[in-house]
Amino acid sequence: MPTKTWRSSCLFLSELILVKAKSWVQSAVCSCIFLTMEPCSCDTFVALPPATVGNRIIFGKNSDRPHDEVQEIVYFSGKCYAAGEKLECTYIEIEQVKQTYAVVLSRPSWLWGAEMGANEFGVCIGNEAVWGKEDIGKEEALLGMDLVRLGLERARTAEEAVDVIVSLLDQYGQGGNCNEDTTPFLYHNSFLIADRKEAWILETAGDFWAAEKVEEGIRNISNNFSITTKIDREHPKTRPHASNNSWWDGVQEFNFAGAYSWHYPSKSSSHGDRYCEGYKLLKKHNGNMTAEAMIEILSDKRSGVNMEGSFRTTGSMVSILPQDPNQPCCHFFTGTPDPSRSVFKPFIFAPQIEQLPKTASPSFGSDDPVKQLPRFQTRPDRRHELWRKHESALKNMGNEMLGKMKNLEKQKLKEVECILNGGDVDPASLAMLFPNSVEDEIKIYG
Repeated sequence: MPTKTWRSSCLFLSELILVKAKSWVQSAVCSCIFLTMEPCSCDTFVALPPATVGNRIIFGKNSDRPHDEVQEIVYFSGKCYAAGEKLECTYIEIEQVKQTYAVVLSRPSWLWGAEMGANEFGVCIGNEAVWGKEDIGKEEALLGMDLVRLGLERARTAEEAVDVIVSLLDQYGQGGNCNEDTTPFLYHNSFLIADRKEAWILETAGDFWAAEKVEEGIRNISNNFSITTKIDREHPKTRPHASNNSWWDGVQEFNFAGAYSWHYPSKSSSHGDRYCEGYKLLKKHNGNMTAEAMIEILSDKRSGVNMEGSFRTTGSMVSILPQDPNQPCCHFFTGTPDPSRSVFKPFIFAPQIEQLPKTASPSFGSDDPVKQLPRFQTRPDRRHELWRKHESALKNMGNEMLGKMKNLEKQKLKEVECILNGGDVDPASLAMLFPNSVEDEIKIYG
């Protein structure tokens, strides 16, 4: 490893852990060796009444990934399957269910799962990389991103999605390289899951997990464990496993983050890490949270939430989940890097929706290097049309072009407000809402 990278690695590890533990250090170095050791993280946020305006739940996520990785926006309709059918995920094959639900996903284009997305019932899920005392295995299993998609395809509510994910985790486990590269990038996963009524935080450490129900106010997750003593559901062996490893004395109140992580963030807004910086941004808008405010949070570079460098924000999502079931849920996606210089474009589920060609990457089928063994021997060009146009424009993006982009974004936000406020919109128009927005953005790039 080059001297510069090793020094950066040591700096990262010194901030991430308070206690030296050989097995954990080896795992963390292995996970992040392909980077210059910037924080391997994303951020996911949720705000529920009374923190929001208009009796809505607002969900938001930035996906921070290797800077040259393409993130695509794809739609899959719900389907029915015959008994015994199999499903091929990123690395392993699992049992398919009888019925799946329609989903829209923002995902790294080389894998099956997704970093974030929503389904036709208004369930939204985002995941984060987390590390702790529990060893990270190298065996291929379900990626956390596979679990995001499976939760969306199989659940009608946020709590059902928790059930789906922990059941699959118990049956198949989590593991495998989370990077399109021969160098392993390994981690456990945490999830923020929301629907029209509530949200759930689900944090995992290998086979073990804890879940916290969020019914009001604000909440965020980053690349550290955040569930402490408020535990609404957990793996039955979470506490015995912690006790057997001397991570919990069995007497004091059980603290999941305290037991399973080397370091867990203070709830104080003065702590200064990504988790607390994100919380401060949420708190700034507490009581007045809107989709526009969530976009502002995701675009914030000072906090590190909008990440730059060899690891950067490659895709972003904001969702409006009205508690009134008569109003549709609306999901905004960028499909391009850097939310401060991208356009959040609206998507609403409608019967006539088909695949989204301008934001879908090329498919390489069985010839894809991800599917061939050994994996990742080559890297094909996965850029979709919107990514190419944005990438070219980003190099010389001036204030005039950026102004046009943000004006388009404001226009689309107003259009969605009209729909939510009872505007008469036919299903065909809703189906074209996202594709037309993509076309409008591409026209700005020329």
